[in-house]
Amino acid sequence: MISCGEASGDIYAAHLVSAMRDLEPDVRVSGFGGDRLREAGADLVGDYRGFSVTGLVEAVRVLPRSWRMLRRLREWARRERPDVFVAVDFPDFNFRLLPTMKTLGVPVVYYVSPQLWAWRPKRLETLRRYVDRMLVIFPFEAELYLQAGIPVEFVGHPLMGVTRAAGTRQALCERLGLAEDRRIVALLPGSRPNEVTRLLPGLAEAARRIAKQVPDAAFVVARAPALDDACFRPLRALGGDEMFVATVTGATDDVLAAADVVVTASGTATVQAMLHGRPMVIVYRVAPLTYALGRRLVQVSTYGMVNLIAGRTVVSELIQERFTPDNVAREVVSLLTDRERADAMRADLEVVRGKLGEPGASARAAAAVLAVARSGPAAAGPV
Repeated sequence: MISCGEASGDIYAAHLVSAMRDLEPDVRVSGFGGDRLREAGADLVGDYRGFSVTGLVEAVRVLPRSWRMLRRLREWARRERPDVFVAVDFPDFNFRLLPTMKTLGVPVVYYVSPQLWAWRPKRLETLRRYVDRMLVIFPFEAELYLQAGIPVEFVGHPLMGVTRAAGTRQALCERLGLAEDRRIVALLPGSRPNEVTRLLPGLAEAARRIAKQVPDAAFVVARAPALDDACFRPLRALGGDEMFVATVTGATDDVLAAADVVVTASGTATVQAMLHGRPMVIVYRVAPLTYALGRRLVQVSTYGMVNLIAGRTVVSELIQERFTPDNVAREVVSLLTDRERADAMRADLEVVRGKLGEPGASARAAAAVLAVARSGPAAAGPV
């Protein structure tokens, strides 16, 4: 049984299932996820779409649906008694399934660590109580769990070795009707509806200002699948004779590979951009109340995963009040026109890439999951 609740988790879970099938073709997987997990061969008990939001305040709105889905998954687990439960990140949802698994004696593997090192470190106690094996994808996470007495294995990042464009820059330009000598600015506003709604208006206005300073700049928006057209209304005011603006759906790696500079929402996309070696600017904004509450809990000085892995600020972060069209435009224009700065950032990103381990993370994770499944039932809790 597997549970993932957002686009990046769906990708990681799908790669995991494919790798498990390579090792054990008869393995059966069911659970909570999306299209990628289904395409990998899992039977979905529930679909995550509509559950994935960012922010404390925003999460309240989906609570009724979340509780209904949790009941459905608990009932499935009681009826089917899986050999192993794999939780993929998404802690506010997945943590509520852990006691049920303990009660049923189902061993638990947590794949892709919740960012407890950034906030809510007390949740380590929950993981110590319920999790049989942590499989982490960032090197600095392993020491955290070792110190907490939680069995852990650093398997490497699942995007290593699989992040590649399906086509060339030339092919993308031909597809979009764009001259190859134009400088491409990739805009990645996120994969959740509330992210795109909060970020895209500012990115659209920033694009307008960039175009005035760099007339040959072209803007390509990497659109995550299954997002409503309404999220992208701010783009309608752009384009025309003065600007080139295009949207590409479901081909983020192609857009990143073709880009000269990337402006991306904080999250997995920052790792994708780093793996493509693309200079970038990280942006993010949540509801003011969420940010005010979160600032009291967050225990890190940077937010972007690239910077956290590096242990220093490699990429500019424009978070909350610093996320303005002027600031975004200033950073992008600098990276487009200051070759020395852009080259230095590429070199730093290559160093970060070297810290993510060797390709084959999904295969290593699959072997670990199957080993836990074969080890037999965990100690059951009180029924």
